[in-house]
Amino acid sequence: MAKSTFEEVIAEQGVLVYTNVGDSMYPLIKPRDLLVIKKPDYPLKRFDVPLYKRDNGQYVLHRIVRVRKGRYFICGDNRAEIETGVTDRHIIGVLTDIIRKEKMISVYRFDKRIYAFLWCNYPLKKTLFYMKAVLRRIARCFKKDAK
Repeated sequence: MAKSTFEEVIAEQGVLVYTNVGDSMYPLIKPRDLLVIKKPDYPLKRFDVPLYKRDNGQYVLHRIVRVRKGRYFICGDNRAEIETGVTDRHIIGVLTDIIRKEKMISVYRFDKRIYAFLWCNYPLKKTLFYMKAVLRRIARCFKKDAK
C-alpha cells in the first residue's frame, strides 16, 4: 500500500487527523494530541496555525505571528525565533481542532484566542525565553560549584 502525503490526504478528504510529534507548539499542543487539519480558507490571518511544507520537504505546524505583503512570519509557541518567507504555496492546511483525552478542543475557542493574543506578543515572549536561558546558565554554575 502506497503511503499518502499530507497534501494528498487533505486534497482527497478535505481533512487530515494525525498525532502530534514534537514540542514546538507546547503548551497549546501536548504530546499524543490528535490534530485536525483542514483545507485553508485564504487569506490566512494572524494567530492561525498552518501546516506548511518547507522548501527542504519538512512539514511544520507553527503559528502565524504577522502577515506582510503575502508573506507569513511564523513561530512555534515554544520557540523564540520567527521563520520568514512562508507563502501560500507552502501552506497545506490549517489546524482547527485538537483532540485530547477524547475531547475535541477548537483552536478558535475564546480562551485559545486570548492565549494566542497574549503569548504571541513577540517582544515579551523573546524576553521570557532569554530570561529562562539566563536562569538555566546560572543554575548550572551553582551545580558545578556544589560538586
